[in-house]
Amino acid sequence: MIKIIIVSTDYVAGKEVENTIGLVKGSTIKARHIGSDIGAGLRNLVGGEVKGYTKMIDEARDEALERMRREAENLGADAILNARFTTSQVMAGASEILAYGTAVKLK
Repeated sequence: MIKIIIVSTDYVAGKEVENTIGLVKGSTIKARHIGSDIGAGLRNLVGGEVKGYTKMIDEARDEALERMRREAENLGADAILNARFTTSQVMAGASEILAYGTAVKLK
């Protein structure tokens, strides 16, 4: 596995971009689980973090990020600049997490 630098800035400190490869992305769609919904309903009454949802979103972000990293690796990139996440509801109870950025080759 090649070490790819992923940053949310438009540069990597101390490095110069040799070539812009292009847009890379990774996504996953996660659906709510009935057990998490019950827990969320109870949390709604008493307040507090809904840990089942937090874990699900963390895992989804990690999966989308890894898919983006693999795409960049397959294109021969050394880094991904301007990395971002976005989410959207694709159907009732299911959301997409999308990670995207610009793959570059560094000098």
